[in-house]
Amino acid sequence: MVGRGELTEKAWARIEPLLPPVETAGRRWRDHRQVINAILWKLRTGAPWRDLPERYGPWKTAHERLRVWTADGTWQRILDHVVVKDDSVGNVEWT
Repeated sequence: MVGRGELTEKAWARIEPLLPPVETAGRRWRDHRQVINAILWKLRTGAPWRDLPERYGPWKTAHERLRVWTADGTWQRILDHVVVKDDSVGNVEWT
């Protein structure tokens, strides 16, 4: 079951190819999908990172991943891809 505001299977299938591979050197990265759901929860609620629900893993992991993805352009590629795809089928509500 997908929680409210979390990635559906269809959304995940569109986003997953845009993400960097999960690092294998050293410790394994937390699942990208779980981290993106954590980031979406934070952005949707506006709550402090430290209030991130436990189901999303450590707040520092989500915060750091967003920081890294913002710096390397990954987050912008995801946003650009999602907006273009949704706009092309009329699913974006521009406000």
